[in-house]
Amino acid sequence: MTEEPANSRIEQDRQQILEAQQQGAGAKIKVYTKLSGPGWLQSAITLGGGSLAGGLYLGILSGYHLMWLQPLAMIMGVIMLSAIGYVALSTKERPFASINNHISPVLGWGWAIATLMANLIWCMPQYALGTAALQQNLAPEIFANGENGKYLAAAALFLVSGVVIWFYDSGGWGIKLFEAILKIMVGIVVLCFFGVVLKMSLSTNDLDWAKILAGYIPNLSMFSNPSPEFSDMLSQAGGYAEYWKKLIVGNQQKVMITAAATAVGINMTFLLPYSMRAKGWDKDFRGLAAFDLSTGLFVPFLLATSCVVIAAASQFHAKPAAGLLGEKNAQGQVVQADPGLLGQYNKLLDSRLKKELPEATWNELKENKTALEQKRAALPLPERTLAAMLVNRDAFQLASSLKPLAGETVSQLVFGLGVVAMAISTIIILMLINGFVFCEMLGVEPRGTYHRIGCYMPAITGMVGSFFWSGNAKAWLAVPTSMFGMVLLPIAYLTFFFMMNSPKILGENMPRGGKRVAWNLAMGISTLCAAFGCVWSIKSSAFAVYGFSALGIFIGLAIIVHILRLSKSDTSNTEAN
Repeated sequence: MTEEPANSRIEQDRQQILEAQQQGAGAKIKVYTKLSGPGWLQSAITLGGGSLAGGLYLGILSGYHLMWLQPLAMIMGVIMLSAIGYVALSTKERPFASINNHISPVLGWGWAIATLMANLIWCMPQYALGTAALQQNLAPEIFANGENGKYLAAAALFLVSGVVIWFYDSGGWGIKLFEAILKIMVGIVVLCFFGVVLKMSLSTNDLDWAKILAGYIPNLSMFSNPSPEFSDMLSQAGGYAEYWKKLIVGNQQKVMITAAATAVGINMTFLLPYSMRAKGWDKDFRGLAAFDLSTGLFVPFLLATSCVVIAAASQFHAKPAAGLLGEKNAQGQVVQADPGLLGQYNKLLDSRLKKELPEATWNELKENKTALEQKRAALPLPERTLAAMLVNRDAFQLASSLKPLAGETVSQLVFGLGVVAMAISTIIILMLINGFVFCEMLGVEPRGTYHRIGCYMPAITGMVGSFFWSGNAKAWLAVPTSMFGMVLLPIAYLTFFFMMNSPKILGENMPRGGKRVAWNLAMGISTLCAAFGCVWSIKSSAFAVYGFSALGIFIGLAIIVHILRLSKSDTSNTEAN
């Protein structure tokens, strides 16, 4: 009963595509726009807490100089997702089974397990960010600050995302409604952040559009050098200038990895083929898939993340947080610092003091609060200024700083709505992906009870995990979780690189000649960049030894299983002859 209408709809869509291809580019774009879908699902996950945090801290630490980073990472991601879509639409075998049967079960299971882990962990910053936006920006009178308000806000996020997921599991009409809701949410995200920057442009002349546009030109030196805007303060920091430079560069590198990791995560590589297969697409839809990723994914991502970087850079880059240096307002009153920022500021100064004092002296100083405060105040002003510049602001501070430029409504309500839409849409998609992964690992169809169990797993871990994040800058939780995600990403990229070059999987659909060279070159560059991000993330973590050991074990296991499969294949061929 349900298959007939579904098959009829797919055939109608196919006919529209084939006719449009005969009519030219205009007709094709019109039909592709009408039939798009999976690309918007990808937007719903990538425009989440990680992208917001990446854009926010790129702007704070590097100003407009890294405007190019997130779009470039997304271009590489679109290349890999296009390859994944090409493979998925060229074969009738499900990707997980195809990898296990034709490439390596180590890579197949590694891909699935890594995606499951990423879903469970990545949901935490979404809840933390969404909860903070509800409490601080969007509805503070309902979700008052405090533990009870936090629990109520988290419950609201859980309820909304749970209801939307229930729609998806209701079948064809549910999937259509699901996609419509997510398109609306992605639209809200883009319009909110675009509206904030537009309002800033009309309210002030402080936005230097020449510098902003120049920031889209890649500058790899930013990976090892601080932003030029810090140069003046660093030159006045005396013998500890190198200490502050390393601190800035270290944080900048973490944020660069975060921004790259959240452009396309490993869980997105799992979502794409299954969302396309759920719609009934096949090889006739490959052109639509590429168009869908370019418009539904790249364009919204470019607009939203660029606007976040611009807003954050204009307000915070190389500017001390208010109240940390004892400055006075126009009425001559000392400005009161945000308590959370003050705590971060003191920690930065304490870390600097530890470099100067013997351990025994430092331990004694910690026990005497008055003496410690005097020691902090005695540090040179340039160093205290650098510390005040480097505290981690979050979305709440950004919205508050925009109030004089954009007004109360735009800065709090519109900005808060964009942040909450980001969080909810990403939670929903993480739940959906986990349902697919859970069912694949159990070998059952992605529907019904098992699918719903898988869907609600990341919602529960995200909600519970966010309660344990005690940091005042909720957005910063996305940085360590995204770096973990970057460690897992090369598994997916390498797996689909092999699939794209497998005659057993693609057969006559495998690209030939110049197309194959172009695909391999583009995929190879993307895979190498992901591998670099993986190694750097492990190297810079507190568990580097364990991380590299786990990586070595995984690679070794993949090689051993590959050799055993080759040996078994040779034995089978010999017996057959």
